[in-house]
Amino acid sequence: MSTFQAPKGTYDLIPPDSATYLAVRDAIAAPLRTSGYGYIETPGFEDVNLFARGVGESTDIVTKEMYTLTTKGGSELALRPEGTASVLRAALEANLHKAGNLPVKLWYSGSYYRYERPQKGRYRHFSQVGAEAIGTEDPALDAELIILADQAYRSLGLARFRILLNSLGDKECRPVYREALQAFLRDLDLDEETRRRIEINPLRVLDDKRAEVQKQLTGAPLLRDFLCDACKAYHEEVRELLTEAGVVYEDDEKLVRGLDYYTRTTFEFVHDGLGSQSAVGGGGRYDGLSEMIGGPALPSVGWALGVDRTVLALEAEGIGLDVPAPTSVYAVPLGEEARRVLFGLVTELRKAGVATDFAFGGRGLKGAMKSANRSGARYTVVAGERDLAEGGVQLKDMESGEQEAVALGDLVAVVQARLA
Repeated sequence: MSTFQAPKGTYDLIPPDSATYLAVRDAIAAPLRTSGYGYIETPGFEDVNLFARGVGESTDIVTKEMYTLTTKGGSELALRPEGTASVLRAALEANLHKAGNLPVKLWYSGSYYRYERPQKGRYRHFSQVGAEAIGTEDPALDAELIILADQAYRSLGLARFRILLNSLGDKECRPVYREALQAFLRDLDLDEETRRRIEINPLRVLDDKRAEVQKQLTGAPLLRDFLCDACKAYHEEVRELLTEAGVVYEDDEKLVRGLDYYTRTTFEFVHDGLGSQSAVGGGGRYDGLSEMIGGPALPSVGWALGVDRTVLALEAEGIGLDVPAPTSVYAVPLGEEARRVLFGLVTELRKAGVATDFAFGGRGLKGAMKSANRSGARYTVVAGERDLAEGGVQLKDMESGEQEAVALGDLVAVVQARLA
């Protein structure tokens, strides 16, 4: 065993479990790829101020959870705690919004980092797939993204997730609500840190999970009562479009999400089989974020879905994904000449698109066949001196146990036909 271990709160993805994670990522990305979203990849670290300005200086993410570092040149960097600010920064830097085709639709996948108390479903390193639609204010865009996430989860077979929906208003109506909420919160019995948050971003207090805080929030003013006519109409159209698409959602007036940049539409995907860490993904509209990080006004909307949490949701529903075996054919050579010939056949099979592996290390037949079994291969190709002298190999069906001689020149075509 190695002296070193993965850092606390992190995990290693290793086979065979890693195949499930890849399948989940692919399933989430699939509807995005067919809806005009192009792939983007950003660095694992950014200027610390990108997140301080964009995510919000009052958020737990920035104040408590962000990993920061100082470079040898004195620059302050942070490991990315979320994806939206990085993607928007990259889109602005590349002037994608000036190409004349708005919205700029992007999707991404990667690891993110937050210093949190480790527990099941909450890690210090986690994996997400996200989508952003930049530069257009349109309720249909908000609805599209929610529908695509719903479609992704249903394609995996998930049924016990719920979609929570709310509107956070905009720069016209939210300040009025903010004042009313601050007035209400200032009269409550709260600790100093929460009182400081009341002055910076009072909506974040509504998101406080502590029971002693939540019980005092009964009777707090509701944002829906302060929405301006434009925000009400916008939100109603999002709701109608979702209903027409057959997407079931629940209105949640206390849903604010943990990031400061959200405006208008906000939503969360929760799964009741995950206990306290029930959120599997979420997102919303962030019309002012571009200006916060020094760009032009670019109304945008997006979401991120947790791959780790989605895998846990699949486990909670007892869903096993049909992940294909990494190997279809396993080649077992008996002797040096067979080793040379079969290695060439393995290369041919791979070029023909057949997942093929080889018994490396010169093991005997018994040990090599055990490895073939463990690989999950459907067929094993075995060849010894006698087989080669006759110009063929033995092809064994690992399910039925049947074995037959196949000519060397016919092997690739025979295997392809059997696997088709």
